[in-house]
Amino acid sequence: MTKKKRDHGGGLDAAILEHGGGRIDWCDLSTGINPHAYPVGKLPDDAWTALPDRAAQTRLIAAARSFWNVPERAGIIAASGASALIAQIPGLLPASTVSIPGPTYNEHAAAFSAAGWEVHEEGPATAQVVVHPNNPDGRIWSAQTLPVRLPELTVIDESFCDVVPEESLIAQAGEPRLLILKSFGKFWGLAGLRLGFAIGDPALLDRLVEAVGPWAVSGPAQHIGATALGDDAWADQTRIRLCKDSARLDALMQKAGAKPIGGTTLFRLYDVGDAMHWQRRLAQHRIWSRCFPYNTSWLRLGLPHARHWPRVEAALA
Repeated sequence: MTKKKRDHGGGLDAAILEHGGGRIDWCDLSTGINPHAYPVGKLPDDAWTALPDRAAQTRLIAAARSFWNVPERAGIIAASGASALIAQIPGLLPASTVSIPGPTYNEHAAAFSAAGWEVHEEGPATAQVVVHPNNPDGRIWSAQTLPVRLPELTVIDESFCDVVPEESLIAQAGEPRLLILKSFGKFWGLAGLRLGFAIGDPALLDRLVEAVGPWAVSGPAQHIGATALGDDAWADQTRIRLCKDSARLDALMQKAGAKPIGGTTLFRLYDVGDAMHWQRRLAQHRIWSRCFPYNTSWLRLGLPHARHWPRVEAALA
């Protein structure tokens, strides 16, 4: 099968090359990253100068286990972003067939395809991957909609599930042959930190931690991650703000003629008829959006920072 092309949000350099301006001039809404990041604060000097230590890693894992209510029987490991884990997961089993219902985040299919797997959207397979909530349409999975009998490997990507923690499937994390992925960069708005987690079958995690190698998480990421994961008040307030801001964006887009068709409170998906036309229109105001090669009428927008709302309103007026 032809290897899946890696197609992502971002790409602001290409937008600048085509439409002008500098990075500081642009409002990048092409990703689903919280525009109001967790306040990092001052880091201890040894977070930068020393190799990441075991005690800091233990604190990070304990904070993650508590924040996500990870079952005791499930293991948990941290790495330099969920993408680093996604790249290594196909190597846990001999290449065979994997089912990845789409359309969805394409990095999973690209990673499995690169490792020699046959990728299908449905049908019998040795492994399966579901993104929950799905990117870009926000589809929610449940224990009932997942196959009753797990294949050799099931991966549930919960990178966007922190906006709806009540929907998490983390209670299943102790089941054999199951891995749940968590991304730190999106909900906490610190994508550049590169921090992600795999939770689930301890036997699979033992092999996965060998694949990602030693010192997979930097000292600053260990410190910031442990602090942020322990700040429940910030998380609660953030969910409230994201709900308000996503509703505000929906209202603006509907008034401009777009039809909301899905997403999460970190990104919204719209049917706009001609997505490329809308992207060019927004780019005139230095606002970058996300189009999809498989659907020419879909446009996805992340949430703007508070300082960019007037620009978005003007562009959609």
